[in-house]
Amino acid sequence: MSEEEDNQSNNISLERNNVAEECTNTTNERTKKKKLDNIINEENNKKIKLYNNCNEQQDVNEETLFDNNKINEDYIRDKDNKNVDSNITNNINLKICNVDVENNILNNITNVQNDISTKGNNNNYNNVQSTIHTSVVTNNDDDSMINKLTNQRYSQRYLQLLEEKKKLPAWSAKKNFLKLLKKNNVLIIVGDTGSGKTTQISQFVLESKYTEKKSIAVTQPRRVAAMSVAARVSEELDVELGTYVGYTIRFEDKSSNKTIIKYLTDGMLLRESMSDPMLTRYNTIILDEAHERTLATDILFGVIKNIQEKRNDLKLIVMSATLDAEKFQKFFNDSKILNIPGRLFPVEIFYTLQAEKDYVKVVIRTVYDIHINEEEGDILVFLTGEEEIEMTKKEIERVVSRNMNAGQLVVLPLYSSLPPAQQQKIFEPPPKPRFKGDKNGRKCILATNIAETSITIDGIVYVIDPGFSKQKVYNPRARIESLLIAPISKASAQQRAGRAGRTKPGKCFRLYTEKCFEQTLPEQTYPEILRSNLGSVVLNLKKLGIDDLVHFDFMDPPAPETLMRALEQLNYLGALDDEGDLTNKGHLMSEFPVDPQLAKVLIESPNYSCSSEILTIAAMLSVPNCFLRPKVKVKEADEMKMRFSHLDGDHLTLLNVFHAYVKHALVDTNESKKFCFEYFLNHRAMISAQNVRQQLLRIMERLNLKILSIKPSNPEYYINIRKALLSGFYQQVAYKTSKGYYITVKDIQMVTLHPSTVFQMNPEWVVYHELLLTSKNFIRTVTKIEGKWLLEIARNYYNLEDLPNSEAKNELKMLYKKLTH
Repeated sequence: MSEEEDNQSNNISLERNNVAEECTNTTNERTKKKKLDNIINEENNKKIKLYNNCNEQQDVNEETLFDNNKINEDYIRDKDNKNVDSNITNNINLKICNVDVENNILNNITNVQNDISTKGNNNNYNNVQSTIHTSVVTNNDDDSMINKLTNQRYSQRYLQLLEEKKKLPAWSAKKNFLKLLKKNNVLIIVGDTGSGKTTQISQFVLESKYTEKKSIAVTQPRRVAAMSVAARVSEELDVELGTYVGYTIRFEDKSSNKTIIKYLTDGMLLRESMSDPMLTRYNTIILDEAHERTLATDILFGVIKNIQEKRNDLKLIVMSATLDAEKFQKFFNDSKILNIPGRLFPVEIFYTLQAEKDYVKVVIRTVYDIHINEEEGDILVFLTGEEEIEMTKKEIERVVSRNMNAGQLVVLPLYSSLPPAQQQKIFEPPPKPRFKGDKNGRKCILATNIAETSITIDGIVYVIDPGFSKQKVYNPRARIESLLIAPISKASAQQRAGRAGRTKPGKCFRLYTEKCFEQTLPEQTYPEILRSNLGSVVLNLKKLGIDDLVHFDFMDPPAPETLMRALEQLNYLGALDDEGDLTNKGHLMSEFPVDPQLAKVLIESPNYSCSSEILTIAAMLSVPNCFLRPKVKVKEADEMKMRFSHLDGDHLTLLNVFHAYVKHALVDTNESKKFCFEYFLNHRAMISAQNVRQQLLRIMERLNLKILSIKPSNPEYYINIRKALLSGFYQQVAYKTSKGYYITVKDIQMVTLHPSTVFQMNPEWVVYHELLLTSKNFIRTVTKIEGKWLLEIARNYYNLEDLPNSEAKNELKMLYKKLTH
């Protein structure tokens, strides 16, 4: 018998002696003896069970045992697939069962019984029994209860999560997965959302021997998923987030030298590959949510495929939530596919009889009808963005509050810019009845397509799908990239419906006709690489040393025109020379995790003695809109915004906002929150802007770019800032015609200033940050410039002979004559 069980025996004996001394002047002696008899029977049963386990262990098939060096399992399986306490089993493997020790335990109990006639207290008997049970069961100091990562005992929370993990479909596929991983360098996993693949597969790899001395990278298409999954996995491994499990997203790195499982956005892994082209820190790379076909994931397909030709130790796991894995399989040379079945219940689909013009109104009505008439279960609604979600949330709350006979309805938003603490509210249980006789409450979650696959929410029984999402589109000829609300694909519709069947049979209400679903929706969402500006992609590939873009191994090659436009743009920015090779300026630009135009502005800013101000503006442009505009306080919000406004435009207004915020933030957090509340500013966005600015500052310092500024009282102060902005965004300039509307100079696109601009009077020339394709072609975040600056800063681009005829060209001709005479 092991030393551990000797300790158990001594503990039990000590407990009996203590109780025997305390139990004096007893009455009801028969009752006491009966209880002690029960204890003796229990210990006999334990002894018998131990002997049985000892005998059964000899017949256990070795192939069913998990690796003894595993990180986070407490159980092994015997040949009948029953759970056997690994602590007992390991002890049996090491030593022969010692009958004498077991007999000593029973003898100690008998000694207590002999003395009990004169000593005793009724209240202590339950304590005796519970103490014996605790001593036998929980005194497990063997290796299986020690976390190999931290050398600390596992917490109770870890044991609870372990039981939850064992119920996941991914858990049952573990053995098969490890076999396939051992034999294959590329493995494709297909599993429904909720199967556990995102959290478990990385842990299975960790338990194997493939990650010795190196790490595991797990990509996610969205920042919120990378953060939330990393937090969950760190909890399941019983480690602090940021140590052995961490995450990296743009402008935020919560990892360390200890990190062995790192969740990161696909864009960040692509950026890592630029500084480490062979990704040498990783032995296993997991590309999750591959079915979304984001721009960065598609590039990683080709990059990692090239790396594997030189590194035969690198494992790649591609995970998808849809069944179109054959394309991945073909791209990776007929790699193996592992299907992890989900645990879905039937979902009943409902369609509308006719197309709905205002789907938001129908959403509100449908939520109300479900809450009033349907059985218990939470509701998940898919909407297109933050603004639409917040507006719908308030309207649902207003409508539902009229009916006090229904249970409580808690409406929760879910979108990427929501802070983690608020995102976690979607996992909380639904509200309980408010008073006696009240119905059970339910949650109504209003989410973007992040809830399709990236996040799993239990308790959803009803799904409302309007059939739209925000999608990136790009017109290479007009050089216009924008987010449009567009119909989803059939694959997305199926994913959305599947969210309703995770815990019980559900219902999905599609706010479009069945004919629309069958005949109008595309089968799959088009890969992002086919509908994006490829400027950043080409810059990244050039940095990786991939010069032959035409023959690069794209899963879906982009249109040649799109590639040519990207090369042309980078050439004008000075990132590529005429031969298509990366210039010194291009190397610097590739170091910044921002678009090429903004990177060019940062690099040029020291030449205008305003790099400090440009850092601030770049940070503000890289976070969500800082201005809040509540529907019920539009006038007040607009008035507060105008207090920060600058006559020369929106970029300088953002600079004013940041400077004012920092003054209050230096006092304390409460003061900055109060300031943001008073002036209708997004406090989360302002905090993010501070963090982004610090990261960009560190990059500039590392690249030896000077941080300069001149006093605001200097007449050149705002002129220099506007010139610096133009040095990167000179391809995004508009001119006001004699008829009052604006046109882009190179493409003669008619555009309109966005209503959010702070201009009191519309200037003749403007530079803009983005062009939105909605009911009109809006240009947003706009600043006044001088036409002559175009000829000073970007004369090659504004070659008069190449410009199409327009009022803008005529104006530039006049300016050119003035400059040359």
